[in-house]
Amino acid sequence: MPLIDQLQDILNSLGGFGPVIWLSLAFTVGLVLDLVLTRQAGAERAQKWLAAYAVLSLIVAGIWAVLTPERGFLFLHLLFLDNQAVFVQLIVALAGILVIAYAFFSSPSYLPLPSPHLILGLTIGLFALTTSVNLLAIYISLEVVSVSSYLLTALSKSRKASEGGIKYLLFGAISSAVMLYGMSFLYGLTGTMDITNPAFGIELAKNSSFVVAAVSLLTLAGFLFKLSLVPFHVWTPDAYDAAPLPVAALFSVAPKAAALLAMMRLVMALPSEQFVDIQTPLAIIALASITLGNLSALWQTDAKRLLAYSTIAHAGFLLVGIVALSETGFESALFYIATYLPINLAAFFLLDLLAKFNGGSLTISSFAGLGTRHPLLAVSLTVVMLALVGLPPTVGFTAKLLIFSALFNAYELTGNSWLLALFGIGLLNAVVSLAYYLRIPFLMFFRPAVTEAPTVPLSPVAVSLAVGLAGLVIILFFSPDRLLNWIASF
Repeated sequence: MPLIDQLQDILNSLGGFGPVIWLSLAFTVGLVLDLVLTRQAGAERAQKWLAAYAVLSLIVAGIWAVLTPERGFLFLHLLFLDNQAVFVQLIVALAGILVIAYAFFSSPSYLPLPSPHLILGLTIGLFALTTSVNLLAIYISLEVVSVSSYLLTALSKSRKASEGGIKYLLFGAISSAVMLYGMSFLYGLTGTMDITNPAFGIELAKNSSFVVAAVSLLTLAGFLFKLSLVPFHVWTPDAYDAAPLPVAALFSVAPKAAALLAMMRLVMALPSEQFVDIQTPLAIIALASITLGNLSALWQTDAKRLLAYSTIAHAGFLLVGIVALSETGFESALFYIATYLPINLAAFFLLDLLAKFNGGSLTISSFAGLGTRHPLLAVSLTVVMLALVGLPPTVGFTAKLLIFSALFNAYELTGNSWLLALFGIGLLNAVVSLAYYLRIPFLMFFRPAVTEAPTVPLSPVAVSLAVGLAGLVIILFFSPDRLLNWIASF
């Protein structure tokens, strides 16, 4: 392509890249505001102002993403903006807005976030990751997400935060190295980094199935890390425990949504005749993640670590949609992550609100007796826990039904015994999860309080936000059609 045409393509692509440019500018201004406001108004007041600024920036980015007229390839096939990318960008922006808003209203004296504008940096990487179709762009986007995540985890005065951040960094570095190693093989085998280039699939098809499967799995390491999937899951409980609760809530949803879409794109770029060769390893990873996450959660005594292991199991359920390797499977995975947003954020928010009545302790035994004293919050948390299990009348049941229906259809087409094992053991794990998800509701309603609960004023906005998300979990169960049709239209 002539140089003048390349320059013109870059200029034309700026329109579709508008939300990321806006977030980049907002992030840069946020850094300056942090320095100025902290000196002029004090650290606590500055954090509140920065939180409002970050929410406004994310709202603008979300609206801009929806209204962006440009669709198609951007920057010489470096990025690809389609409706699915916009849908996931909305999930990411909404997660950031809800998390910052909850942190803003839940604590009147201080903001339980290290630096609110760092969430903008995380969002930049996630927005770029949703559109990346070039191996180099995918890697850079993941690294932007990773660096922002490390900072959000470790930027605290506690020793636990430093230890959690270091573990997060070390495992992230290992997964990045493995991913780069796989990408180098992909480039060597195909001669292109553009996964949408026809030559990418054609050249891969010339190699043995074992080589393609091995190289693909190495490349997928970065996505397995962001999705908290086995064997790159070890960082999850320590990082979630070390990070402030709103940050842990954000980690449980936003990075997973963007990584899920990018992983779908890479899997779809593989030669169709070699789909089955990667299907079995992915099924084994999903099965291991679901089983390990659930069994590990059974022994937890801290609510935040319990939810951390829960996210490992749910990442396995997300991977089930990719394992199906069908349009239905991909749509069911997108539905799962969309419904996982209100479910998981509500779980973190409600646990945080109830913990305020026992001195801020998130030890599971400390929730005993809170059900009769704070019925609204306790009932809402029970609804959310039922959704995490996948029981009606919650949308968690609908999400798991769609995921496993797509998986069973894939088994009928391929006859792959690993898919049947994933189907059966996955459903069995949903039953096992009852033991730990319903432990907190059981203690709240059927066990007396260990100590006298103090009277703590709660923010009506924070309570409304958490309870509203729990109510949405039930509403989506009775009317999932709108969300399903919306996803299909994307």
